[in-house]
Amino acid sequence: MGCPPRPPVPNLGSLPPPRSCLEMLLLLLLLLFLLLLPPLAVLWQQRPQDARLSWLASLQHRVAAATLCWVAAWQRRRLEQSTLHADQSQQQALRWCLQGGRGPHSPLRGTTDISTFRNHLPLTKASQAQEEESEGKLLPSTSTQYYGEASLQATLLGLAALNKAYPEVLAPGGTACVTPMSPWPRPLPWLRPALGQASAPGAKHPEALLLKALRAPGLRALEAATAAELLDVFSGLEADGEELAEAIAAGNPGAPLPRRAAELREALEQGPRGLALRLWPKLQVVVTLDAGGQAEAVAALGALWCQGLAFFSPAYATSGGVVGLNLWPEQPPGLYLLPPGAPFIELLPVKEGAQEEAASTVLLAEAQKGKEYELVLTDHTSLTRCCLGDVVQVVGAHNQCPVVRFVRRMGQALSVRGEDIQEDMFSEALGRAVGQWPGAKLLDHSCVESSILDSSEGSAPHYEVFVALRGLRNLSEENRDKLDHCLQEVSPRYKSLRFWGSVGAARVHLVGQGAFGELRAALAACRSSPFPPEMPRVLRHRHLAQCLQRRVVS
Repeated sequence: MGCPPRPPVPNLGSLPPPRSCLEMLLLLLLLLFLLLLPPLAVLWQQRPQDARLSWLASLQHRVAAATLCWVAAWQRRRLEQSTLHADQSQQQALRWCLQGGRGPHSPLRGTTDISTFRNHLPLTKASQAQEEESEGKLLPSTSTQYYGEASLQATLLGLAALNKAYPEVLAPGGTACVTPMSPWPRPLPWLRPALGQASAPGAKHPEALLLKALRAPGLRALEAATAAELLDVFSGLEADGEELAEAIAAGNPGAPLPRRAAELREALEQGPRGLALRLWPKLQVVVTLDAGGQAEAVAALGALWCQGLAFFSPAYATSGGVVGLNLWPEQPPGLYLLPPGAPFIELLPVKEGAQEEAASTVLLAEAQKGKEYELVLTDHTSLTRCCLGDVVQVVGAHNQCPVVRFVRRMGQALSVRGEDIQEDMFSEALGRAVGQWPGAKLLDHSCVESSILDSSEGSAPHYEVFVALRGLRNLSEENRDKLDHCLQEVSPRYKSLRFWGSVGAARVHLVGQGAFGELRAALAACRSSPFPPEMPRVLRHRHLAQCLQRRVVS
């Protein structure tokens, strides 16, 4: 079924707030449906009862697909117009932020001048803002999904792009979410079930969601909130495979499916590599939400359980909101457009891997290709200009807005003697080391500075590194030493400190299965835990580090 004609390009200056636009659109669709009710009722009565449900489901899917196509086309045209005039769009986003301000700087709501805005609102770090916001509005812990124009665009445009790249994914029963939270930033409960989701996300137990997905061999898309959580799902599937097979055979839930239970057992017997495609032969794509610290999980899934499948993330999200849109599912993953609407985004230049205090922010249209910037978001409720710590590199442009890839998080650096080992640098060193461990595949890792665990014992401060692996059950001393050598190769400063004995050798510990799942559960239980749950690579709290320390096996 083809898409309806594209609506005319709206005048950006006369647009009502996004929420009002959406409400108007839904009202028009509701009126159209009401006009169709009388003829639909006549057709309904003429059909046999057995055919009514199938006919209704087909009609529901066609209406939902047409609605998605129309609304996504409207959003894409709106996005194209705003990115063509990025400065004007950002001015409008700033005006919206200032109008909603209720913080100590709320008198600024009368101005939209960028220079005045910068002069009156100093930059703050995410940790500072978290302490200052007693209600935690900047980094919400109770909100499960994001709201705002960017999150709506990410969901609608992501669904439309997914439907275009994989036309059968949104067919009835084609998609299943195996985590309580959805990877889509803005839940659409009125649309997703009609577009083929086998199980709607919500407050459900992960095992029940997995059972529902396992009972549907025709799945074409598998969804999870993040790649790290999907890694936990597959690890649990291997550990509890027999219990799951027994539940399916016994009909818990639903009708007994002994044949499907036998297929599950057979698939598990062949090991983790390619397991997803053996369970769901028609599976095409894995959908997860990109957030900090997910690259290792994506790599592990792609090399083992989800081998041969495409990965798609509709957006990049941080604790401050959706900041990047993925418009190109056919391109290599990890490229995102920074949209010019709310939240209001600024870019702070990063010099030589260190942040200059006196540096001034630039707007999206002023970003330079090849340069690295730290993201700065303005919270519209308290008017806080917050440096998120997420560093991006500009790799291209879409109209006047930058296309970026996320490089690292500044808060995830290791430094016991001022050596400043950044997240991407440590990951490179660890990847080199694991590549020298025969048969090993890295699944997860986290680091702790020795002072957190009081593990120096009179020796020089050092790093405690916890790793989860496949294919290697014990770490020899020779293997452990390789990480320290690789760190010296990527960081001359670290090599110098090691030579003079100011920093001790990194200590590597292998943890058992489920250790990082337990860590993620502990993180989710923290009141300050943001959504999406970013995976920390450097732990700053002892009780979190002890979650891994208790699970060391080698």
